[in-house]
Amino acid sequence: MPMLGGVRPPIASLVVLLLVVAALTVIGLDGIHTGGIPQAVLNGEQRIAADTAQSMRTAIEAEASTVRRTANAYPATSTSTPTTALKALTSARKAALGRVLLDAHTGKLLATGGKTVPLAGVGVARTASGHGEIPPRLVTSGGTRQLLYFAKVTLPAQQDDPDQDQYQAQSGTERQWLLVVSEVLPALTAYGDGRTAEVLDASGTVLATAVHGTASPAAAGSGLSAAAARAAHGSGSDTDASGSMLGAATGSRRTVAGWAQVASATGQGETDDLGLVVLTSRAVPATTTAADYSGFALEAAGALAVVALLLGMALYFSVQQPLLRLYLSAGRLARGATGDGPAASAELSRPVPVHGFGELARIGRALDSLRGQLLGESGPQEFPARRGPGYRALAVAGVVVVACWSMPMIFVLNRADTATAVPAPVLADQQARTEIATNRVRQSLDRSYTDLSEAAASLPGKSRAAQTEVLQKSLADHKQYRSLYLLDRSGTIMLRVGDTPLRTLVHVPHGGGITTVNTSGRIPAIAAYAQVRAGKGKAPAAGVVLFGEIDVKALNSILPRPKLGSVWVTDRDDKVLAASVGYRAFQSLPDSGLTRLARATQGAPGTTGTATSAVHNTSSGPSVDAAAPLAQSGPTARLGWHVVAAEPAAALQIPAVQAEQHTMLAGILGLAVGAACLGWLHVVVIRPLRAVAVLVERLAGGDRRTVLHPVNHDEIGSVTRSLELVRQALAEHDRAARSGHAAGPSRPLRENTLQR
Repeated sequence: MPMLGGVRPPIASLVVLLLVVAALTVIGLDGIHTGGIPQAVLNGEQRIAADTAQSMRTAIEAEASTVRRTANAYPATSTSTPTTALKALTSARKAALGRVLLDAHTGKLLATGGKTVPLAGVGVARTASGHGEIPPRLVTSGGTRQLLYFAKVTLPAQQDDPDQDQYQAQSGTERQWLLVVSEVLPALTAYGDGRTAEVLDASGTVLATAVHGTASPAAAGSGLSAAAARAAHGSGSDTDASGSMLGAATGSRRTVAGWAQVASATGQGETDDLGLVVLTSRAVPATTTAADYSGFALEAAGALAVVALLLGMALYFSVQQPLLRLYLSAGRLARGATGDGPAASAELSRPVPVHGFGELARIGRALDSLRGQLLGESGPQEFPARRGPGYRALAVAGVVVVACWSMPMIFVLNRADTATAVPAPVLADQQARTEIATNRVRQSLDRSYTDLSEAAASLPGKSRAAQTEVLQKSLADHKQYRSLYLLDRSGTIMLRVGDTPLRTLVHVPHGGGITTVNTSGRIPAIAAYAQVRAGKGKAPAAGVVLFGEIDVKALNSILPRPKLGSVWVTDRDDKVLAASVGYRAFQSLPDSGLTRLARATQGAPGTTGTATSAVHNTSSGPSVDAAAPLAQSGPTARLGWHVVAAEPAAALQIPAVQAEQHTMLAGILGLAVGAACLGWLHVVVIRPLRAVAVLVERLAGGDRRTVLHPVNHDEIGSVTRSLELVRQALAEHDRAARSGHAAGPSRPLRENTLQR
C-alpha cells in the first residue's frame, strides 16, 4: 500500500544515491589526465598577462591623473602667457616627448615644447568641449606609437587679446586652454625567467617588448601576437577579457602564452578605447609521463555499485520483506480479535510466522503468543530479557561496509605528493605573480611619496592659513592619505588636516621616504614623509617634516588578484602591515613556512634580496607559496619589507591535486549517503521497531493497561494500531472472565472503539 514513510524509501534511497555517487566518481575522475601542458600552467600564464595588463593600466591612469592634477593646480592669472604656462605645467614631466598648449575653443596653437606632438585626427574643439575628463589617445608619430594625455587649463579673461575678446563674449569671463602631452608607453616589465612580455595594438602590431632572462625563440612567435589581437577583438564588450593559448613546440618544450586587454575591469576607464593588449609567453617543458585516472574511476565506481546492490539486497530480505509480512500478520490478528464467527476463528487459527531476526522475530513470537491467548489456548507468557543482536547492529554494519569503501578514498587513494604534485611552471608562475604584486605595492608607495614631496615643496614661505589650504587640497586630491601633518623639531604636530594621526613613535627622521609610525595598535600606520625647506633655495628646516599617513585600506585594496591566494605585506620583522584577507595588525604570518620563505628572500647585507617560492604541506593540503622583497630602489628600498602570497594547490587545476580532491569528495559523499540513509532507516524503522517489540512483549506478558499509540503513518504504525485492537479485545476478554460470563475468543467491538 502507498506510504508516506516506511521502510521502502530509506532502502531505495540508499541504493539509488550510492549508484549516483558511483556515477559521479566516474565523471569526476575520468576527465583528469596528465601529459602535455597542464591546465594550471595555461591558467597561470593567463593571470600573469592579466596582472601585467593591470600594472600598465594603472600606470597610464596615474599619468593621466597627474597631468590633469598639475593643470588644475596651475595658479593661472589674467596675465599668464601660453609660453610661461606651458613651461610651468610641464617642467617636471621628464618623460614627456612633446607638449603643446592649444586654444580649447578654436584649436589655435599657442605654445609648443619638445618634439612635435602628432595632433592629426584630434579634433581639439570637439575633444575639449566634452564634459568630464579626456581619456588618453594612442597615436602614431614617425613610425612609433605614442600616448597623448589631455588636460584643461582654465584662466581668467585676458582683456587685451582681440581673439579672446570675441570668445569671452560668448563664454563669459573665463578662457580655456587645452594641454596635450605626448609620451611613450609606460615601461613594460617581464617577470619570471625566460618570459617575454609584449604590448600589442588592436591590429596585433608589437608596440613594446620586454624579456626576462633568456627567452626561447619559440616564445616570441608573430603568430601568437595576431592570435591574441583576434581573441581580444572577439571578446566584444568584455573590457577586462583575458585568455591563454598554446604556441609552437621545440623539442620537449612548448610555448604557453597568455593575453589580456589593457582596459578597465569595472565600468568605463581611461584605457578602454586604446585597444591595447598585453601578451606574455614562455616555453615550458611538456609532461611526458601521462597518468590516466579513468581506470581507477571505473574500478572504484564498480566496487561502490557492488556495495550498494549487496546492501540493498541485504536490507530488502532482512528488513523490508519480514516487516511487510509482519504488517500482514498483525492485521490478520486484529481482524480475528475484533471479528465474530467462523471468519474470525479462521483468521486466528493460522499461526503467526516468525520472519527475520532481532526485533521483528521478537514481535512475531509475541504476536503468536497473543493469538494463543485470544483463542484461550494459553495464558500470558514472559519473554527473556537477554536478546541477540538486533537491527541496530545491522545498520551499524551497513555503515561500516560503506566506510570500508569510503575511508580509503578519503585518506589513502590518489594522495598527491607535496614534492612532485605541483608542476615547476606553476610554482614559477606564483613567484612571478608575487613579484608583480610587489611591484604594484612599491609603485603605490612611491606615488604616495612623490605626491607628498610635491606638497612639501609648495609649503615654504606660505602663511599658516595658506599651508592649511595646500594640505587640504592635497588630501582631497590624493585619496590614499588619511591624515597630513607637520612635525617640528621636537616631534610636536604643528599643523594637521584629516583624521587623527595613528602615530605612536615620536621621531623626526631626516630626508624622505616611507616608514611606519606605530608598532602596535588596531591599525598599522604607514606614512610617507618629506622635509620642508625653510624658504626658496634654502636648506630644509631642522626637524620640520611633512608626514602623510597612508590609509591601510588603500594598500589592502591593491593586493587581491584572482587565484593569487592570500597576500600579505610584512615588515622586516615579518609582522603583517597589510593583507588581502582579514588580519590583526602586526601579527605574525599564519604559517611558519611562510615566515621562513619571507626570510629566505633576504640577501647579503647591503643587498635587497631575491624572490623565492616553495610548496608547503599544510593541514588543508599543499599550498603554493612565494615571497618577494618589496623594492630594490626608491623610497621603500631601505624598509626590508616583503610581499608574501599563498594559494592552496586545491584552487589550481593541477591534475594530481584534482584527482586527490575528486577522490576524497567521492569518499565523503559515499560515507555521507550511507550514514544518512541508514540513519534515516534507524529513525523511521529500527527505533520504532524496538519500542513496539518492548510493548508487544509486555502485552503478551499480561499488561493490558498500557495503551499502544501509533506514531507514524507507515507499516509500523499499522502494526501498532493492530496491536491496540488486540489489547482491547484481550482486556474485554479478561473483564468478561472476571465477571463470570462465558466468553468466546472475542466479540465484536463498537464502531467508535474501532475508530479510537
